[in-house]
Amino acid sequence: MNLDRIDCDILTLLQKDARLSNKELAAAVGLAPSSCLARVQHLRAEGVLRGAHAEVDPQALGVGLQALIAVQLRQHSRAQVKAFWKHALGLPEVLSVFHVAGTHDFQVHVAVRDAHHLRDLALDAFTTRTEVAHIQTSLIFEWAKGQVMPNYRA
Repeated sequence: MNLDRIDCDILTLLQKDARLSNKELAAAVGLAPSSCLARVQHLRAEGVLRGAHAEVDPQALGVGLQALIAVQLRQHSRAQVKAFWKHALGLPEVLSVFHVAGTHDFQVHVAVRDAHHLRDLALDAFTTRTEVAHIQTSLIFEWAKGQVMPNYRA
């Protein structure tokens, strides 16, 4: 899909605040509300806009610790990758899964209650998998998500 300047402006604004009303969004990009709504609907239909999400304070949900678990597979076959990917995404503690190049095959971002929960997750959900050869865990002290995906087509 070719994105014009207005589409790009809509995407930037919605990434910063997905709660903007259509009227506010239309005013910000200089369109009539009906035209703005049609563009947003088109961006959704084309899969450019893939959802709207709320940012929640982890501590409010009892999350006391986050970590990245680097996973090395025994074999880097399509079947092994797919099996691990599906398994990891099915775990309630998993926030993100990254299939990466390098020493490890995956980086898995997890949110747990505490160190004991992390240890149990690593032992029960990762090292018991037949496709997993090795894991390495790194604690996350602080994290922040960038607000806007860079647009290299603009």
